[in-house]
Amino acid sequence: MFTETHLADLTHLDSLVDNPLGSIAVAYVEALNAQHYARFTIERYVNCVIHFGCWLNAEDVELQSINQAVIHRYLHDLLLLSSATSRDPIKMDRAALKHLLAFLPQPYSVITKSPIEAELERFTDYLLNICGMSPQTCVNRCQHVGAFLSHRFCSEAPVVAQISGVDIEAFFQHMALKWRPASLAVVGASLRSYFRFCALQGHPVSALSAFIPKIASWSPTTLPKVLSDAQVDAFLKVFDYADPVGMRDYAIARCLLDIGLRGHEVTYLKLDSVDWRNATLTISSNKSKRVQQLPLPVSTGQAIAHYLFNGRPLTLSRILFVRHRAPFDQPLSVPAIRNAMNRAFVRCGLRNQFCNTHVLRSTTATRLQKAGASIKEIADLLRHQSLDTAKAYARVDFERLRAVALPWPGSSS
Repeated sequence: MFTETHLADLTHLDSLVDNPLGSIAVAYVEALNAQHYARFTIERYVNCVIHFGCWLNAEDVELQSINQAVIHRYLHDLLLLSSATSRDPIKMDRAALKHLLAFLPQPYSVITKSPIEAELERFTDYLLNICGMSPQTCVNRCQHVGAFLSHRFCSEAPVVAQISGVDIEAFFQHMALKWRPASLAVVGASLRSYFRFCALQGHPVSALSAFIPKIASWSPTTLPKVLSDAQVDAFLKVFDYADPVGMRDYAIARCLLDIGLRGHEVTYLKLDSVDWRNATLTISSNKSKRVQQLPLPVSTGQAIAHYLFNGRPLTLSRILFVRHRAPFDQPLSVPAIRNAMNRAFVRCGLRNQFCNTHVLRSTTATRLQKAGASIKEIADLLRHQSLDTAKAYARVDFERLRAVALPWPGSSS
C-alpha cells in the first residue's frame, strides 16, 4: 500500500509513537496522496506535522484543542528560531498545517464564532439568498461591515440600536486616512446594504444611511487604462505555446482580451460552457448571476481547443481551466489567473504600466469602440446592467469628440 510504504520510508517515523498526531498520520498521507501531491512533498509535509506534534507535547496541547490560533502560535515560535536569510522560512510548515487543520475531524477544527462573526454570517445569508449577490461580492461587503462593527464594538456583541451617526462619521474619518475616495464609496455602499438588512430585522435604522458620506468621484476626468495594439501583440507573444501551462494561460488571456470576461468568470468556465457547433460561450458565474451567451471568436476557440487537445492534464473535473499542480481536480483560482497575467506583463516589459486582469477587459471595450461599436453594444458584451458603466469608453473616441466640440472663442476654427 502506498501510504504504509511512504510512512515506512520516513526518517522520523519513530517520532510518531508518542506524537499526539500519530493517530491521524496515515489518514493525513492518504488525503494528500488522493490530491496527487508529489511523494517528496508529502514526505516534507509529514515531517512538518511531526515537528508540530513534538511542539504540542512540549506545550502540553491536546489534540482536541488544536485550532487556527494554536497553529499561529506555533508558526510564530518557529519563525523566531528560523534563519532570517530565507525568504519564507516557514512556508512549508504553513502549507502542511493548513492541510492538517482542514483534515482534523469535528469538533477539533471548530472555532467558536465571535458575536460579530455570527452577525456577518446572518448578513451573508441575506446577501446570497435574498439579494442574489455573487459570493465574492458577499465577501467584500462583509469585510467592510465587519471593519465597521469592530471599530464600533471591538469584540463585544453588536447592538444596532447603539449605532449613531457619530459612529459612522468617526469610522469614515478613520478609513479616509488609508483608503482612496473610490474605495470609500464602495464601503458606503456596503454599509447601506447592511442597514437595509437591519431594517428587515425590525431595527429603526432608516436615519443612519443619511450619515454615510457621499464621496466625490473624479473618475470621469481620466481615461480608461488600456493596452495599445502594439502592446497587445507583445503581450500575446510571451506565452509559451509548447508548454501546457503556457497553453492554458494563453487561452485564458484570449478569453480576457477577445470577449472581455472577468477573472472569476474564467475560473468557473466548464467544458459544457463551449458550444463548438454554434460558436458560443455560456457564462453562468457572473456578477448578476444570470446565464448569458456570448459569441466565441475564432482566435479564442482555437486557443481553447489547442489547450484541450495538447495541454490540459487528465482529470475528472469538468472545469475548463484546471490546476497543473497539486491539489489536482480543482479549478484555477482568481489569484492564480491574476498572477499568470502579471507574469506575462513582466515578460513583455509592461509590468510597470499594467497589472491584473481588468485592464484586459477595458482593452476589449476600447478596441470595440474604435471598431465602431456603440456604447449599448459594448455594455451588452461586457454584461453591464447600466449604460453609465460603459459610457466611460466614449471618452476615448477622440475623433467623434472633436466633431461635437464647440470652437473656442477667438480661435481661427
